[in-house]
Amino acid sequence: VQLQASGGGLVQAGGSLRLSCAASAQTFSTVVMGWFRQAPGKEREFVAHVTAGGNTYYADSVNGRFTASRDNAKNTVYLQMNSLKPEDTAVYYCAGRRYSHPYYYLESVYNYWGQGTLVTVSS
Repeated sequence: VQLQASGGGLVQAGGSLRLSCAASAQTFSTVVMGWFRQAPGKEREFVAHVTAGGNTYYADSVNGRFTASRDNAKNTVYLQMNSLKPEDTAVYYCAGRRYSHPYYYLESVYNYWGQGTLVTVSS
């Protein structure tokens, strides 16, 4: 499975961006997806998870501001980011694995990774 993330850019605090992650998988509906981010000088951290059925889970830091979703017909997952803060500045990665895993918030459980897209939020 190959993943291609896009949609990053520069935005002012309070603004919005939508990230996309296109997958090459023929059976994308069985791939569960995660979003992670890595800020400068920090470790990569969990942001959001989308199950095969479209259920979503979020890190506390983004809950209520970010919305993850998927469109299986387009083999794509999205991360809608609203009310962005300077601390949201990071490289955002999409990740995938076949079938669900209880530790979906750990990057080690994902087998496939996109190349990352940079989000910069100015104050």
